[in-house]
Amino acid sequence: MVQTMAGALHSNFLGNSPNWYKLTIIGFLVMNPIIVIFDPFIAGWVLVLEFIFTLAMALKCYPLQPGGLLAVEAVVLGLASPEMVFHEAEVNFPVIMLLMFMVAGIYFLREMLLLTFTKILLGVRSKVLLSMMFSFTAAFLSAFLDALTVTAVIITVAVGFFGVYHKVASGKKFDLDHDPTTDDQVVELHRSDLENFRSFLRSLMMHGAVGTALGGVTTLVGEPQNLLIAEIMDWEFVEFFMKMAHISMPVLVVGLITCALLEVTGTFGYGAQLSPKVREVLEEYDRAMADKRTTRENMVIAVQGVVALALILALGFHLAEPGVVGLLVIVLATAFNGITEEHRIGHAFEEALPFTALLVVFFAIVAVIHNQALFSPVIDWVMTYEGKTQEALFFSANGLLSMISDNVFVATVYIGEVNQMFLAGEITREQFDALAVAINTGTNIPSVATPNGQAAFLFLLTSALAPLIRLSYGKMVIMAFPYMITMSITGLLALWYLG
Repeated sequence: MVQTMAGALHSNFLGNSPNWYKLTIIGFLVMNPIIVIFDPFIAGWVLVLEFIFTLAMALKCYPLQPGGLLAVEAVVLGLASPEMVFHEAEVNFPVIMLLMFMVAGIYFLREMLLLTFTKILLGVRSKVLLSMMFSFTAAFLSAFLDALTVTAVIITVAVGFFGVYHKVASGKKFDLDHDPTTDDQVVELHRSDLENFRSFLRSLMMHGAVGTALGGVTTLVGEPQNLLIAEIMDWEFVEFFMKMAHISMPVLVVGLITCALLEVTGTFGYGAQLSPKVREVLEEYDRAMADKRTTRENMVIAVQGVVALALILALGFHLAEPGVVGLLVIVLATAFNGITEEHRIGHAFEEALPFTALLVVFFAIVAVIHNQALFSPVIDWVMTYEGKTQEALFFSANGLLSMISDNVFVATVYIGEVNQMFLAGEITREQFDALAVAINTGTNIPSVATPNGQAAFLFLLTSALAPLIRLSYGKMVIMAFPYMITMSITGLLALWYLG
């Protein structure tokens, strides 16, 4: 009977993920209590690496379950407390609220977004120009909105594109409400075109995701930690932009040049072109939709366009927290388009809530990092240097640690430490300004290296789109690598010579 129960547990544990993955997670859970006995500090670092492993295997098993088990174990072992986890979630409540409401709000704008981006995709035949447009547009919007909102937009667009072609390739009528993740029928004659289209969308998504980082570093509303740093430094919108410009602007230029070179050379997973068959399908879809679009459907798209404009203005002028603006979008887009049934509204939240839960699990890992002071040795080492060397090391250390954990947390820890030093009179205001710039740019630029470095990247990895276009953790790391190298080197040189 015991063997039967053990067999049932093994077969149901982590669903249909491979046995080696299940055994690895079990090994982690068994190993951690032993390591804690010898050294909680080492156990904390092991736990962080284990959590990163669960993210890397996101296509095998959604990270919420294995990562959540690790987080629960961390609390049980005393590496963090429930109060610490709640505190981390409370501090990041604006991000949680943004995910719950903004992503759902974007769902109700999908017809307008798909129509707009279909026109752009079919109108711009050069892949290099199209990629640079995606990257620059994402950068521009992220500078005034926020990276997660922009990422939600490009994910919605990509799912729409994939759904159009996938339905045609499956010999079925396209329906915007259809979920392509549940349809396994793909005609073999379309297989090569489908794989090419996946590669095409992967490259556009990565260009767009990196674009959110390029724009996110420039302004105080671009990333959550930017606003925190601006509040501590007492910098207004324009002043923040000017303080960062000597680094952010060269990095933006180099990022766009890198985008073009990757498409021209076709390296690191880029360069896939939109095949003639896929273009024909999208053009036929666009014509068919235009021919049969009713007055009511045109009104729906018009209302969505007005709501999108209200979204941009509200976020651009920071009239309210992004999560509150997202709730406004939901109310306006549903009320004026007659979407009043609960089940139709509920579909909008399916994409964001699993990731919201995963993010809270991630905050538990962040609580472990904080409680065990895993980054303190790095901070202490960096502070032994002075001048430009210290600034460069702050930039590099922040970048490296952001790749491992989360750029918002790293920036919060570092700016807090430096602020205490300034208040204690250990550094001058000029040094304080220079280090704040190094912290902001260091956490925003090199962190594109891994999906866990930025919430927008992690959202893309764990979205419903990722398995559709075969975008894994490893693939994201490979595709982000050239960006990370060119942007980090540019940022470091700009900090050293232009600051």
